[in-house]
Amino acid sequence: MLAVTSVSRRARRAAGVTLPELCIVLAVSAIVLAIAVPDLRDLVRMQQLKAATGDLFVAIDLARAQALARGRRVKVVPRDPRGADWRLGWRVLGDADPDGDGQPGEGELIAEHGPLAPGIAVDFAFTNVARPYYIAYNGAGRSCADGNSAAARWGTVSLFHGGHIRRIKINMLGRARVCDPARDAGCDGAPAPS
Repeated sequence: MLAVTSVSRRARRAAGVTLPELCIVLAVSAIVLAIAVPDLRDLVRMQQLKAATGDLFVAIDLARAQALARGRRVKVVPRDPRGADWRLGWRVLGDADPDGDGQPGEGELIAEHGPLAPGIAVDFAFTNVARPYYIAYNGAGRSCADGNSAAARWGTVSLFHGGHIRRIKINMLGRARVCDPARDAGCDGAPAPS
């Protein structure tokens, strides 16, 4: 009976962790976490930027597809009442805006996207730089001016977040592509805001 009791006590003592061992493990964990947190923040920013770029690209693609399907002009416009701030989200509007207020009328709203994640900046550089900003497609699926469906209009929408850049480039035929200036040649556009 005595042998069993001393063996079980030794087994319990051997299975435990001492306070110095626990402190060392916690210190090493804290150091690893302190190193990983900035990288984690950067990863989150990069994913937010990729998601925002993807969402805007899908809206542009939807506008082009709807213009082709309907045989008339479809636009992507910022939700900002001044027509300038893409960070507030955007709308895909069918048909020309008959009342000219930039707001969807009856049957005009095709899709809508809410505000972007905080910290994302957007720059708009098209052949016509005057506000309001918009991306329009005519019934043939070509990028066009709001007032003239035959006038070609192309350019770049640049999104910035945490030192990362993504661009959506639209050529004069209306084809859009997403590029990363850190990896892709010919992915020029506006410089990152300081």
